[in-house]
Amino acid sequence: MPQPYTPALSAEWRRVRVDNAMIAARTSRVTKRSIKADTKLRLLKLALSMVDLTTLEGQDTPEKVRALCRKARRPMVEQPDLPHTAAVCVYPNMVPVARQALGPNSPVKIASVATGFPSGLIPLALKLKEVEQAIASGADEIDMVIDRGAFLAGDDEKVYNEIIAVKAACGAARLKVILETGELGTLDNVAAASRLAIAAGADFIKTSTGKVKPAATLDVTLVMLEAIREHYLATGVQIGMKPAGGIRTAKLAIHYLVLVAETLGSDWLDPKWFRFGASSVVNDLLHQLTRRETGTYPSPRRYSVD
Repeated sequence: MPQPYTPALSAEWRRVRVDNAMIAARTSRVTKRSIKADTKLRLLKLALSMVDLTTLEGQDTPEKVRALCRKARRPMVEQPDLPHTAAVCVYPNMVPVARQALGPNSPVKIASVATGFPSGLIPLALKLKEVEQAIASGADEIDMVIDRGAFLAGDDEKVYNEIIAVKAACGAARLKVILETGELGTLDNVAAASRLAIAAGADFIKTSTGKVKPAATLDVTLVMLEAIREHYLATGVQIGMKPAGGIRTAKLAIHYLVLVAETLGSDWLDPKWFRFGASSVVNDLLHQLTRRETGTYPSPRRYSVD
């Protein structure tokens, strides 16, 4: 159970100052790692299995969500041995559509954004009602957004207590807490928000909504992974990580997996503990996997545009 809020907790979350130069140096080294062909093939398949295939647009329709679910279950019809994606992520009103499309025993999870996505600027009572609606409709996971204005104003107590309340409303569903790192301004703030979310009971911490630029970067992801590492060494409790937004190539996805392996170890190289919020990367992963299977690159028109 999370501790009741105290100013001392807030001071602890905000105590560490991030060495920006060291973070940049470490992520730069990751992009230069040499990876053997057989390992790269394994990582491409692993990355595909970690994607939360997402549609969060005003023009979402039931058929678009059903198509997304079909792609999640079998990303490429001609290659049935490829892994399914980890989840589909939709608005709460589309959860029943996804549940019907996937069926009751699907290995593909249903994630739903909630709590006034993407701004988080609605009253707590409405946030909790939205979470409860999504779970009652069949969501397995909730992606909540924090109130960045409150955090930047120093009101850690409000942010902390809202995460605790949402976590309680989730019941058995897993909670991903979105920090929206592009609005936090500094890596120090990213580190503090990560510690706050973990202390409040987040199952995952997530970089971004995908609606703000910059979204995920290797630098902010490394800072968040270090907060997870610190918590694990202190408690033995694993916390998941989800970079989201701006990850469009298979090459970049592999860089993220190398960063995770070198920071947290192989236990996190599993969809249970690491996800990509990056629907656009799926087609490039399929593109690279097909080339390794057939020796040629297929036409980009072969893949659906999500």
